[in-house]
Amino acid sequence: MNKSYFLTPLAVAVLALQGYAETPTADNSGKNARDASGETLTPMDQSNDPADLKITAETRKMVVDDDSLSSLAKNVKIITVKGGAVTLRGPVESAAEKATIAKHAKMAGATSVTDQLEVKKD
Repeated sequence: MNKSYFLTPLAVAVLALQGYAETPTADNSGKNARDASGETLTPMDQSNDPADLKITAETRKMVVDDDSLSSLAKNVKIITVKGGAVTLRGPVESAAEKATIAKHAKMAGATSVTDQLEVKKD
């Protein structure tokens, strides 16, 4: 038997593991700690006031219906607190998407917009 036949699968496995080891792991620990600290708004802070719910719903509808936005942008968090103050959180593909989503929130009636959207880095 040819010994290289037995080494080939081993070499492939080593190369695959080497590539796996270089792949960064998904780690949201920092963001999770930030959210748990109470320093930032989360969806649990959403106001149940009918006017605030309407702003959130209208903003979401405009974002989802906007064909210029990526699927990433369509999944941002829209949080409206008492008085119509909207906070936007989550990743987007570009600065243009950030601006578009903030514009939609204002069009929906937000009294103020806190833009915490993060442009995704490649």
